[in-house]
Amino acid sequence: AMAAVAVSEAWPELELAERERRRELLLTGPGLEERVRAAGGRLPPRLFTLSLLHYLEVSGCGSLREPGPGLAQGLPQLHSLVLRRNALGPGLSPELGPLPALRVLDLSGNALEALPPGQGLGPAEPPGLPQLQSLNLSGNRLRELPADLARCAPRLQTLNLTGNCLDSFPAALFQPGALPLLSELAAADNCLRELSPDIAHLASLKTLDLSNNQLSEIPAALADCPKLKEIHFEGNKLRDKRLEKMVHGCQTKSILEYLRVGGRGGGKGRAKAEGTEKEESGEGEEKELEAAHRLLLRVLHISENPAPLVVNVHPEVRDVRPFIVGTIVRGMYLKSGNALKRFLTAQTKLHEDLCEKRTAATIATHDLKAIRGPLLYGARPPQDLKIVPLGRREIKAKDLVRQLQLEAEEQRKQKKRQNVSGLHRYLHLLDGKDNYPCLVDADGDVISFPPITNSDKTKIKKTTTDLFLEVTSATSLQMCKDIMDALILKMAEINKYTLENKEEESLSDTEADTVSGQSPDLKTNQSADKGGNSPLVVEQVRVVDMEGSLKVVYPSKTDLDIAASHVTVIR
Repeated sequence: AMAAVAVSEAWPELELAERERRRELLLTGPGLEERVRAAGGRLPPRLFTLSLLHYLEVSGCGSLREPGPGLAQGLPQLHSLVLRRNALGPGLSPELGPLPALRVLDLSGNALEALPPGQGLGPAEPPGLPQLQSLNLSGNRLRELPADLARCAPRLQTLNLTGNCLDSFPAALFQPGALPLLSELAAADNCLRELSPDIAHLASLKTLDLSNNQLSEIPAALADCPKLKEIHFEGNKLRDKRLEKMVHGCQTKSILEYLRVGGRGGGKGRAKAEGTEKEESGEGEEKELEAAHRLLLRVLHISENPAPLVVNVHPEVRDVRPFIVGTIVRGMYLKSGNALKRFLTAQTKLHEDLCEKRTAATIATHDLKAIRGPLLYGARPPQDLKIVPLGRREIKAKDLVRQLQLEAEEQRKQKKRQNVSGLHRYLHLLDGKDNYPCLVDADGDVISFPPITNSDKTKIKKTTTDLFLEVTSATSLQMCKDIMDALILKMAEINKYTLENKEEESLSDTEADTVSGQSPDLKTNQSADKGGNSPLVVEQVRVVDMEGSLKVVYPSKTDLDIAASHVTVIR
């Protein structure tokens, strides 16, 4: 009996889940590490008796090396299995499947090197993961993919392999009919050397991201992918220099069109001749073209800025959400077409991926005109913190969190969704905290309450051109900076796209200038925008403690150190 008591003391979550017949279980937090270590680097066998579970997540546990035997037999109803940011690897022993109901499998951010049969995802005959739709293997150390992946998970729709060590795809992946539903394939930041023309057999492929690899050619057959809408090949050293430029500057449609006609003007021989000629005569022209397709970011140093914005940090945030990075970006064009929508969508995608559904970090974007500095980043008791959330009336933080929890619960019941919604996830980050973090402006208004919402007062509108951006995290300062880098790069890409596609011709140049309200020395000549080349200006913002000592300045020399060849940062 003593042993049983010890187990239940060690794993109160399992007790509770069993008692309340829970469908979902999330194991995370500081105490998890020691408990998993004590269980031999595996999940406790008791977990595999909770046969009702539909959603299981164990994340951020550096001592979890393997899930442990019994998972497949014990959890037959599992829909979603999320095991990210642990130490799984080098393989999975015993293998994960068969899991007949599994739809989502997230093994990102582990130490997996290979997934061979027997210590991989599951058997191929019959398929171990027959219903799997989404597989995330990003941020591991995979040197190869299992050759039988398509047979093990024939209904796969999304496959994320970003940030591994893959140098090729297994041929079986692109066999006709192997993955008939695959619509998204992401394998950026690997070491891929070639792409087989058989990729055209992926009949449902819509998005392909192979940026930052070692590809020297893109097969012309890619143009035969019937549904392909979006491709990314930036950061590869392509032999065809014209294609290399197109990859950085043109839309997918034009690139596929170019591939379809077989590269330059169609004829192989002619392409060769033209290539050599160009190298002899047109060096200058190449360089010019290249410059036109670059994204420009200009960093405005504190010393050049007559009235720099400062964020003061109160020591109270140390216990709740200690890290914050802020910056100002001027010169965004959100007026035209769908620019604002694209910007908000990009932010949501960053929250989903890099920010791990806001659990690792949270982004807030504000209209700079609506803010009066200096700003104070502090913490207040839930009943004292008042905010006007986006699209709602003023409310106390305590009531807002309760309201959102009810809404998330309601939404889940309505959809009979067994998985925890994103909202559910980050609401729990505040559980048990005496104080909630908030960013307050000089008028005393709370403009941001991370990770929950920012204020309606500073909402981004179509007329916004100058933005204050903040990223907060309980994880690390570097996490904030990495996410800020990614956000600014995305903004530059959106801005360039908007200007190049001239969606905003409705405004005359003079109007655009007065609306944008840029200070005269930063005014960019509107007519020069035809190349989409008006730089975004990124202004440094200092974060200081209450004594005025500097905690962080962004962007510092080491930030925005973007290796991408299509970005120029002017400091």
